Amino acid sequence: MSAAQTLQALTTAIDEHRWDDLPALLDPAFTCRYVHTGETLDRDGWVRLNAEYPGFERLVVEDLVADGDRAVCRAHVTGRSDGRLEHFEVATFVTVRGGLVVEMTEVWTDVGQEAPPGTRPSVPPAEG
Repeated sequence: MSAAQTLQALTTAIDEHRWDDLPALLDPAFTCRYVHTGETLDRDGWVRLNAEYPGFERLVVEDLVADGDRAVCRAHVTGRSDGRLEHFEVATFVTVRGGLVVEMTEVWTDVGQEAPPGTRPSVPPAEG
């Protein structure tokens, strides 16, 4: 599988809650780094985190590009918390070797969040 096909298979398995399919798409030496928290997870830890994440509903890929052994996607994720539907955006960067994801970096953000605290005043959206 190409890097694009591997990332698409991974995101589809997550969206369909097929947690048992995830390990077969990940290299035994897989690592995932979450930029927003500073965490690094191994294969088993990352699969467990996804499978046990409370309230997760959907992951919809909105853009995916690849070149050689690298692929990246931008996705919209929804989940429920305290009975409310919450929206997130995630950028996922992967390196694929032999059809398996060996390295992943994810960057998450809440949708509708104003400027990060203490960085700048809120800017009104552009008209048009």
